[in-house]
Amino acid sequence: MPPFISQLHFQVECCQPLEAFYCGLLGMSLSHHDDTVSFHFPGGRSALSFRPGARAPYQYSRTDFYWKIGITVPALDRAVEHLRAHGCPVGEPEQFGDIGYLAHLKDPAGFNIELLQQGFIGEERPIIGHHPLATNATLAHLTLRVHDIDTARSHFVDKLGMRLISIQPVTEHGFCLYFFTWHPDATPVADLEAVANREWLWRRPYLMIELQHLENSSTALTHHSHPMSRFDGFSYWYDLASAPHRMTLDDLSALF
Repeated sequence: MPPFISQLHFQVECCQPLEAFYCGLLGMSLSHHDDTVSFHFPGGRSALSFRPGARAPYQYSRTDFYWKIGITVPALDRAVEHLRAHGCPVGEPEQFGDIGYLAHLKDPAGFNIELLQQGFIGEERPIIGHHPLATNATLAHLTLRVHDIDTARSHFVDKLGMRLISIQPVTEHGFCLYFFTWHPDATPVADLEAVANREWLWRRPYLMIELQHLENSSTALTHHSHPMSRFDGFSYWYDLASAPHRMTLDDLSALF
């Protein structure tokens, strides 16, 4: 089994509102460990873990080092319809260039979530199961912003041993996306910038690191610190026989 990201860590003011959202609306499963609550999709190895203790709410900014989590789903329109029917505000689905068919929302703590269809617009896949969102959904992306892509790429590839599996320029918006994984899957097309790889990528059943490289480096990136609610890093397993490794937000932001 290749290494994998096991948990994305967050600190929040209170965990209770998150249970109804992630379990009731998104159809994830819940587990408790001490004061931490974790959510994962059925069959998924990666979880969102929330720990109480923050004394201020999360305040998103476009200059944040941390951006969002990404969840891939087989049928975006059905997922959006389900969420709206239960009173959850969701942005209008759109085909974002040659990247993917997506929509955005926030969880009760204010953290951004991107719902991304596993195929482009008009290419929804059948949902075989009882839940219109959770069935065949994947906790797929942790998205961070960087200015120095060379340093970031060296860290994930040379130090952590991950593979760069896709490069997706979005020149009209001034950024480029880079995706990293430990999984040995080979892309259908060798060219990592090939659009032909993208729907295949959105169907991978594992969590990847997504870096948004900002071409305009004039604005410094920021990150939230205690006591604010915040993203607080991730844990990953190299070997299930040993303890997981942890990279905190301070570890990550100091690198890039």
